Amino acid sequence: MSGAPKTRCGFFALIGAPNVGKSTLVNRLVGAKVSIVSPKVQTTRTRVLGIAIKDQAQIIFIDTPGIFAPKRRLDRAMVASAWGGVSDADGALLLVDALRGINADTQVILDGLKKQKRQVMLGINKIDLVKKPVLLDLAAKLSATGLFTEIFMISAETGDGVDDLMEYLSANVGESPWMFPEDQISDMPSRLLAAEVTREKVFLQLHQELPYAVTVETEKWEQRDDGSAKVDQIIFVERPGQKAIVLGKKGARIKKIGEASRRELEDLLGHRVHLFLFVKVREKWGDDPERYHDWGLDFNAK
Repeated sequence: MSGAPKTRCGFFALIGAPNVGKSTLVNRLVGAKVSIVSPKVQTTRTRVLGIAIKDQAQIIFIDTPGIFAPKRRLDRAMVASAWGGVSDADGALLLVDALRGINADTQVILDGLKKQKRQVMLGINKIDLVKKPVLLDLAAKLSATGLFTEIFMISAETGDGVDDLMEYLSANVGESPWMFPEDQISDMPSRLLAAEVTREKVFLQLHQELPYAVTVETEKWEQRDDGSAKVDQIIFVERPGQKAIVLGKKGARIKKIGEASRRELEDLLGHRVHLFLFVKVREKWGDDPERYHDWGLDFNAK
């Protein structure tokens, strides 16, 4: 009908230094958990789409890995994926941690945007943890770069200012048919989502550097007649000593990881999940092209 409201749709990438709150913000904007969250840096390894609807607008958020100075092959692939998310999107928002301000990693991103002659939106996050004069000073310094079209003060954790960001995006996204069904909140397959949930629990249970030597794969997914699912996952580590750490004394740690992952998967999927975790050693899994293909990363990223 000619009088019907016209739909709008667009892609927006969230970029920023590691652990500035991008995944928390995507989950807040979508209204459901679509990206894993951890206090540790570099949790997100690949681009994750979170899909939200506001009025007649469908907004597809691209949660990208944190941008930092890469050292390993996986680091380079993650950073390339993040910059690729900016190039592929209709718009982008740089998220800056108000507590950390313009640190070395954020400066790398500012320099990259300047080199590309690209303007983006700015979100200053964690405003609930910083006094107003500090926020205003940080906003002034960032605004002076000339890189930002809009500035939003937000707290992804509490939701402060997030509605203003959503209102702006929904009002300014271009006219277009929706790209996804109304009830879809992510493009991530269930098998990969399940692996990411378990990897998040590994991050939360383990400490120091070990989580970065860990990856998780969903090996089998069997949907049962009673509506439940049997899910087998493998937690890969790089060395035999790391296997013992993941298992814990008498299997206590792997049991905690499994219980936490199972509960969350049941909440996300809406049915019972029988989760079985196995720990295996696979040396240099970070140099396996197949892993990068599964994550949507470029194995040969420079």
